[in-house]
Amino acid sequence: MSTAVSPLAPTDVPDLPAIAGVRLATAAAGIRYKGRTDVLLAVMDKGTTVAGVFTKSKCPSAPVEWCRAKLGNGQARALVVNSGNANAFTGKTGKQATTLTAQIAAKAVGCGVNEIFLASTGVIGEPLDATKFDGVLATLAETAAPDDWMSAAKAIMTTDTFPKVATATVKLGKAKVTINGMAKGAGMIAPDMATMLSFIFTDAPLSSAALQQLLKSGVEDTFNAVTIDGDTSTSDTLLAFATGAAAAHGAPKISRASDPRLKAFAKAFRDVLADLSEQVARDGEGARKLVEIIVDGATTKASARKIAMSVANSPLVKTAIAGEDANWGRVVMAVGKAGEPANRDKLSIAFNGIRVAKSGARDPSYNEAEVSQAMKDPKIQIKINLGLGKGRDRVLTCDLTKEYVAINGDYRS
Repeated sequence: MSTAVSPLAPTDVPDLPAIAGVRLATAAAGIRYKGRTDVLLAVMDKGTTVAGVFTKSKCPSAPVEWCRAKLGNGQARALVVNSGNANAFTGKTGKQATTLTAQIAAKAVGCGVNEIFLASTGVIGEPLDATKFDGVLATLAETAAPDDWMSAAKAIMTTDTFPKVATATVKLGKAKVTINGMAKGAGMIAPDMATMLSFIFTDAPLSSAALQQLLKSGVEDTFNAVTIDGDTSTSDTLLAFATGAAAAHGAPKISRASDPRLKAFAKAFRDVLADLSEQVARDGEGARKLVEIIVDGATTKASARKIAMSVANSPLVKTAIAGEDANWGRVVMAVGKAGEPANRDKLSIAFNGIRVAKSGARDPSYNEAEVSQAMKDPKIQIKINLGLGKGRDRVLTCDLTKEYVAINGDYRS
């Protein structure tokens, strides 16, 4: 975890309200870090439903496999998250560690192991000593409180420079329901149907099926439209929990995501995901610029996404932005290599609203001084118009600085 907070960190951090049916506690279990919390326990009331999306990596972590296996039950009573060790590529010992962790947590909470969900983040390839949770989780279960959200967000950080939290309140039927979320992630970020680690909690009475559909559709244009370095983690996990406590105050029980009564909630849910995913981009390792890439005029939305990601993941584009250089030639390169339909002579490119290229050549009104001044802004928008159709998409990334190399060169040492 870095000691210097990203200059792109949000200046307005919300206070997350308590959610009925959720209690949180953190501790220092000594997993890897010294002098800081590294384990989170979230305890949920009986009847809490759960949904999740996970990495598509062919080398998933042991906790990812554990959660996938338990998700079909649709019920959750506790979440255990540790930082410092990803429990990934750890063979049989990794599976044994997840089983032991779940057993310790189930005993502490008083539930079945199938109602325990796990997530781990940190170094890959090192065995996780789950015996360090023995005693710790029992204490956390006793001391868990409903309003310790910021401590929870801090406990799951690795190279993050600030805790990432978001909240929303919305009417569902006659009741006011709350959605709280937290996330961690700063490097090895190119999610594929999930996020680095992120957890969403609500008191809305949703079936696991409805929650799953909301989550699956919600990540597509939020977390799956963010990249820091093009590397998809072995541990990507996004879990959502719905306690249903708001039913006692008049919220209707929702069984289908298509239920029209869920429209406002669905928007608020997606807004929380979008907020958290942007915070991840703002905290990219070594980042000094938040970069928004918009592709218009593609043949399809899917094609626009591939082109936008090609630009967002280009080291040459990202280093040019770090150097405050509006090198649109590198953007042309990234568009061309994406393998998607593109016509050089119809292409136009703009940086922060200033068009620099048009119809396959430098814009006649191009002014180097004007564009260079715009590149000093902390947020850079690159807008690309292909002139081929109506396909449009948007992704977020950040610049690539020397500090990214330093952080990852020293990560294990």
